Amino acid sequence: MKILITGAAGFIGFHLSKLLADKNHQLIGIDNINDYYEPTLKEDRLVILKKYHNFIFRKVDIKDKLSLDAVFEMYRPDYVINLAAQAGVRYSITNPYAYIDSNIIGFMNVLEACRNYPVKHLIYASSSSVYGGNKLIPFSTNHNVDHPVSLYAATKKSNELMAHTYSHLYGIPTTGLRFFTVYGPFGRPDMAYFSFTKDILAGKPIKVFNHGKLERDFTYVDDIVKGIDKLLDKIPVANKNWDEGVDDISTSFAPYKIYNIGNNNPVKLMTFIAVLEKAIGKKAEKVYLDMQPGDVLKTYADISDLERDINFRPVTGIEEGLGKFAEWYREYYGV
Repeated sequence: MKILITGAAGFIGFHLSKLLADKNHQLIGIDNINDYYEPTLKEDRLVILKKYHNFIFRKVDIKDKLSLDAVFEMYRPDYVINLAAQAGVRYSITNPYAYIDSNIIGFMNVLEACRNYPVKHLIYASSSSVYGGNKLIPFSTNHNVDHPVSLYAATKKSNELMAHTYSHLYGIPTTGLRFFTVYGPFGRPDMAYFSFTKDILAGKPIKVFNHGKLERDFTYVDDIVKGIDKLLDKIPVANKNWDEGVDDISTSFAPYKIYNIGNNNPVKLMTFIAVLEKAIGKKAEKVYLDMQPGDVLKTYADISDLERDINFRPVTGIEEGLGKFAEWYREYYGV
């Protein structure tokens, strides 16, 4: 397969590129190497990826339509996996326009490129954040997601709507993936587990929001990328007889599908911290704070359609996953 991966120097993009390169696919990776978090981490991921003979990297921002189109024109990918986005719930509170630029305009450019240089399948990153203020759990792709509580979530919901429109108008098969709190080696420094590790090792207190009364469906990155790999060939097919009163709303009369990818096992934040402390070998000093704007109390993925369609479910528990992360962190930062 000839596969274009946007955000290839990012956390999930790096692990996915590595997995697909190991399987001898021809990969074109693009990334803008922005400074949302330390660019050296992205550059170090690229050092590893560039060792593969079947991986080509181009520094391109998906907001730049002309440059993105030039990549599509030159390489004519069969498959596109869009992982490039402005991430983070809290950052969207203070930097809203970054999300419109990258997640709306950038994604529009990706859709247009897929229309003008036809592809077999577009897979794109959505987020568990789209479930917003929903109370019904586990979160199902058959639930309404019209009540986001952050701009980040709203842009991800917008991506799903935009993809559906292009699937309907132009027959582009699209699959949206709602990721649930992804963690692991080479992860994002803005994520709680990463900043917790940094502060614990430095002897600084960690901030525990909502006084620890939060639950997350933590999903190890290897499980995420294995799921994406298995979905590449699971190309959505239009259901011409689709009826919203009968059929799953994650499917459509267009070649369109939405999946959750989560561990299907929410973990209490205090349990997660205790496991991380054990993995690091050091206790954390904790400062308990109120709930943050844009945050949610609990995430919990219903993955029944993922199991049904590709016979796949994440298998990595937090003890194993955090153990691998802590080992990587100490080696990478020399602490």
